[in-house]
Amino acid sequence: MDIIRQLATELKIKPHQVEHTAALLDDGNTIPFIARYRKEATGELDETVIRDLAERLTYLRNLEERKEEVTRLIDAQEKLTTDLSASIQGATTLQELEDLYRPFRPKRRTRASMAKEKGLEPLALRLLEQGTLHPEVLAEAFVNEDATTLEEALQGAQDILAEQFTDDPANRAMIRKFTFDTGLLFSEKVVGTEAPEAAEFQMYFDYFEDVAKIPPHRVLAINRGERLNILKVRIQVDVEKVHTLLSKEIITDNTSPAAPYLREAITDGYARLLAPSLERDIRGTLTEKAEDHAIQIFAKNLGDLLMQSPVRGHRVLGIDPAFRTGCKVVAIGEFGDLLEYTTIYPHEPQKRWGEAIDTLNALAAKHQLSLVTIGNGTASRETEQLVAELIKNHCPKLHYLVVNEAGASVYSASKLAKEEFPDLDVSIRGAVSIARRVQDPLAELVKIDPKSIGVGQYQHDVNQKELTNTLGQVVESCVNHVGVELNTASSALLRHVSGLSARVADNVIDYRASNGIFQKRSELKKVKGLGPKAFEQAAGFLRIANGSKPLDNTAVHPESYPLAQQILEQIGYSEEDLQNRATLAQIREKLKTLDAKEIAENLGAGEPTVRDILGALGQPGRDPRDELTPPLFRADVLNMEDLKPGMVLQGTVQNVVDFGAFVDIGVKKAGLVHISQLSDRYVRHPTDVIQVGDIVSVRILDVEAKLGRISLTMKTQQ
Repeated sequence: MDIIRQLATELKIKPHQVEHTAALLDDGNTIPFIARYRKEATGELDETVIRDLAERLTYLRNLEERKEEVTRLIDAQEKLTTDLSASIQGATTLQELEDLYRPFRPKRRTRASMAKEKGLEPLALRLLEQGTLHPEVLAEAFVNEDATTLEEALQGAQDILAEQFTDDPANRAMIRKFTFDTGLLFSEKVVGTEAPEAAEFQMYFDYFEDVAKIPPHRVLAINRGERLNILKVRIQVDVEKVHTLLSKEIITDNTSPAAPYLREAITDGYARLLAPSLERDIRGTLTEKAEDHAIQIFAKNLGDLLMQSPVRGHRVLGIDPAFRTGCKVVAIGEFGDLLEYTTIYPHEPQKRWGEAIDTLNALAAKHQLSLVTIGNGTASRETEQLVAELIKNHCPKLHYLVVNEAGASVYSASKLAKEEFPDLDVSIRGAVSIARRVQDPLAELVKIDPKSIGVGQYQHDVNQKELTNTLGQVVESCVNHVGVELNTASSALLRHVSGLSARVADNVIDYRASNGIFQKRSELKKVKGLGPKAFEQAAGFLRIANGSKPLDNTAVHPESYPLAQQILEQIGYSEEDLQNRATLAQIREKLKTLDAKEIAENLGAGEPTVRDILGALGQPGRDPRDELTPPLFRADVLNMEDLKPGMVLQGTVQNVVDFGAFVDIGVKKAGLVHISQLSDRYVRHPTDVIQVGDIVSVRILDVEAKLGRISLTMKTQQ
């Protein structure tokens, strides 16, 4: 089956969709661009399918290249047969292909290779024939100065057979499957280990589980324990059954005098060669799948976090809490501009509580602030109490929320932060980040390495290259889905726009600084390094709110402007009418009466493109995040002592992991909703019913104040 047909079958799409999409990818088009602006070619494949297609396409092409290489290497040894060539061409995975190549792969000197050097391979083949002559009789002809005894000759022949049996692709595949299906993974404490992290792995000190059923998060936990030399791990199978399976394949005559020698070779080959190799294979497969799962959970959480609804129109008081060094405070305008900053010392050891209240009250009044954001790090709880008192006694219209400050310190020390605020102290920059990430989570969080944002599980235990690539794709997808305002975007945001490299993004900023704001998208062509291809890929995702060309504030691609203008003319309006609010309402109503299929036929355009244009014309400047639930504001503070089983509270989902979700209910510690408590119905995985940023209603099941644990449920009360 060729690659196109194979991908069509795997992805359950048509071959022409695969072919056209592959051609677009090969031509250097980005996935967001293909998904948004090449729907006619792809048959309206969504971005997820296109990413899956691109990933599998790369894998299958690499597989074909490796097949050619393996064929060439075996042929060079003059050992390529018609059957072997057919098996190589028919291999569907890299593992299957490597199993076929294994017998021909150059090896270090082994017991088998040394036996071959002694001329014992013919003896091994005679044993495998399973004739009537006793092996010792056969071995007499092979005793020489290298193999000086019958025992040495027979042992060498068995070494050759042991390696041959374990290198055989069919045997490896059979025993690999048997081990995976029936094996148990055992872990135990390494004797004598006193590592400080040991307590974290206590449940694995005497633990076993079916290899086929062990969940991803336990695989990664056990791997970490092994890496820290706290756990010893092994896979155990029914060895006698393995010997039986191999014997059935190899021994054709149990009455032959050679049969016992073959059984010894099978036993030795499995214990010495096959079992360790397959254990590495299987554990590698488990790890790869577990890492992929963890990366996908991280990616899902990151996407949900980036796509949280912006808090528009608020002037924000941002506080980065601390004890001894004081709380860093910033006043931020509604467009993210820094208005003022200071430091207050309400906590230990200074305890200037009243002075801190007065300072915050004055800032709120001076800058007409309406919202307070508090970082959730050290002294967060105490600062929350400070703000609650401020609201109660001085600023009743003010609200606050606690913000996950993960990554704020990373941003504050970054090159980008230094360029943005060269004269500010690092800690003040952190407070700015804490304030801004509520106003526009996407624009602020893209400035931070996604791995530092704090919504992953085992992110330090997975393949870092794969993690970085996947999280980069998530950021790219979110940025292009929302669109970017060209005249206010930072370089950090622009570099995630389809078609723009980091260097070109910096050039856009430089051009804007030298020439003033962009008046229309076409001006991008004047930016150094931004050629026709980059313009094609990027233009549709960049918005200009108050420019000279109203279509530049829509998701309509410049290549489709003539089509959009024809559609507007058809209903009696022009492009300029999109900027008039009253007229826009009329346009929106008239657009609803149009039939996309009919227009596409009349204007010689693609129906998917026409549908998208009709949607875009009615909503200039649309931000899809505005349709999502805004964050939960608070005016008073709860303590853990206030919590009682049965209480029902509103909370914000902070993180989603394999075993449940952590929910911020306004106390110092997030509570855990275990997977079994997420719904009245069965939940396969937490991400099926909940996501980061969701506002949820939870009921308290249990509070362990000393341990700082809160157990929550989202089930309806019985």
